[in-house]
Amino acid sequence: MSASIQSQELLAQQFAQLQELEQIITDEKLVLQQHQPDALLQISEKKNQLLLSIQNLDKQISINQIFAQDKAAGLLSQELADIESLLKLCQQKNQVNGQIIAQSQLAVERMKTSLLESHNKTSVTYDSKGKKSGGLSSIGLKA
Repeated sequence: MSASIQSQELLAQQFAQLQELEQIITDEKLVLQQHQPDALLQISEKKNQLLLSIQNLDKQISINQIFAQDKAAGLLSQELADIESLLKLCQQKNQVNGQIIAQSQLAVERMKTSLLESHNKTSVTYDSKGKKSGGLSSIGLKA
């Protein structure tokens, strides 16, 4: 006995979506490494749309009675194992991209701090008693 054509088609569609997601995540990593914010916005939009499609298909599969029967009968074990393997690969690659983003944010924060420190050093002045004063205190603001 083999799985129904409907179940096989649903899983084939899900596998194809995950393959597309894996490619988008790979492209996303390249864009992150090349620091291309415009391309990153496009890829993020594409990724979000695909994730919504995956979610919708997942809902369809979860309510499909024929699929549930085929799964319970163990007729889809290889297809489900392939999908699970590809999903884990996507999750791993996405996690790497998350780490790249976190490192980029830290680098931006370090640069911001460095620039602020540099600005404060160049804005040091002296008052009438020869004491240092800096920052925005010359315009009445205190940090």
